[in-house]
Amino acid sequence: MVKENLKYNDPDHLPEGTHAAATPTVEEEQGTEVPKPSKQPAKGPKKAHKSRKAVQDFLGGDYLSREWVTGNLSYILYVALLAMIYIANTYYTEKKFKAIERTKNELKELRYEYITTKSILMFQGRQSEISKRAVTLGLKEAKMPPYKILYSGESLLKKKE
Repeated sequence: MVKENLKYNDPDHLPEGTHAAATPTVEEEQGTEVPKPSKQPAKGPKKAHKSRKAVQDFLGGDYLSREWVTGNLSYILYVALLAMIYIANTYYTEKKFKAIERTKNELKELRYEYITTKSILMFQGRQSEISKRAVTLGLKEAKMPPYKILYSGESLLKKKE
């Protein structure tokens, strides 16, 4: 089974006691030619980028135990507190803005209602409309125009005597 799994006829990968010439591979048995591997040294793993290494260090947790982080912990907490206050202020401002917009819309609707009601009242306050309603109540319109009654305080005193 080891013989079948070998892709190349490489003496480094053969089990002890077997020789490369004595063990043909599957490709050789089928009659296909297998390219020989080059004997160049294998390349080492690629070097990690600085940013990738920094992310790995940060996620690994070693970042928080470094001396300069523990020395500046109060400053880091202060910056975190300021960030939370900034976020809370943003939410508060958005909430107030929505309330102001809701109030503006309500004011606009009330203004429209006021204008409509005022125009209806002005129409119903006209003399012709009042006379039409008075007739339905059984009242008659006066033919004589109204006149002023003048009196003075002396005339009232004379009548009391």
